[in-house]
Amino acid sequence: MAGTFKFELVSPERVLISIDADQVVVPGADGEFAVLAGHAPIISTLRPGVLDVTAGGTKRRLFVKSGFAEVDPSRLTVLAEKAYDVEEMSSAAIAVELKAAEAELAAAKDDASKMMADTLISELKRLSSRAA
Repeated sequence: MAGTFKFELVSPERVLISIDADQVVVPGADGEFAVLAGHAPIISTLRPGVLDVTAGGTKRRLFVKSGFAEVDPSRLTVLAEKAYDVEEMSSAAIAVELKAAEAELAAAKDDASKMMADTLISELKRLSSRAA
């Protein structure tokens, strides 16, 4: 099914992106899923990972730490605690985030918190190896 849909990435402070997208691959808590125009309605929690956005022949990669995704046939809204453009993340910024994630893991009191912090650390290490 060809066509576009409205993609919005929203942080607690503001709307970060609002575009017509061709496809977005979302790091859902139960695995990645691709959203195209006409997608069935769903709501998913996010795991730390990269949103791969394709719009108008261009691709953009956005790192999200956690949040929610709401999909309907004409729209994808991602509510993210924090989001970063992968191309703009320096090695130093990734190192700062990695140190904070390691502190979150050390302070985690339950299995769910430990799993999220561990996933965040893994994703940041993967980004760090690409930025190097």
